[in-house]
Amino acid sequence: MEKTFDWFGSRGVTLRKSGSDREYAGEVSGIEGIELVLLSAGEIPRELAAGNIHLGVTGSDLVREKLANWDSQVGELALMGFGGADLIIAVPQAWVDVDTLDDLDAAAAAFRAKHGFRMRIATKYHRLVREFLREQGVADYQLIDSQGATEGTVKNETAEAIADITSTGETLRANGLKILDDGLIHASQATLFRGRRMDWTDEQRKTLKALQMVLGI
Repeated sequence: MEKTFDWFGSRGVTLRKSGSDREYAGEVSGIEGIELVLLSAGEIPRELAAGNIHLGVTGSDLVREKLANWDSQVGELALMGFGGADLIIAVPQAWVDVDTLDDLDAAAAAFRAKHGFRMRIATKYHRLVREFLREQGVADYQLIDSQGATEGTVKNETAEAIADITSTGETLRANGLKILDDGLIHASQATLFRGRRMDWTDEQRKTLKALQMVLGI
């Protein structure tokens, strides 16, 4: 939120919270006709797609994960240059012969032949990971839902590999994991989105154009 406020503020539009810290409303100055609502990053993609909000700032990874055919439901107005993190696939460092997705595919087949069940990949990003692995031809795996510390699932022996967001890779290394050489699924950052399915009035379209001119996007 603070970085979003800074991004808009540096472009002449001031956003601020109104009232107490518990309120989810805000104020906008520097342009007319815009109201500010404060939502969690995970709520914003669905609210945009449902037409409940016109514009929203959230991670590009969350939009792609939560919305099927996301680009038909929302459009990118601006990449904001902060909140950067990579969604990647990582495997144990001890897997010295597994450095690429082809290696992972072979390891998955060998794992199933040996253990009788598919190799487990722990993740919060089921849609993105499944689409990526299908495109890359990786089979014989199963996705395990992880809403906690995904990096620890391999050490805890509840998964053989993970797909998760990372910024520096330090937590992965601390948990004995390495990123596959071609294992980048999506490079995420904070993005200003607009909803495509909102029934925009002429006045709202004028406000959007005015906002884009002020922001220089």
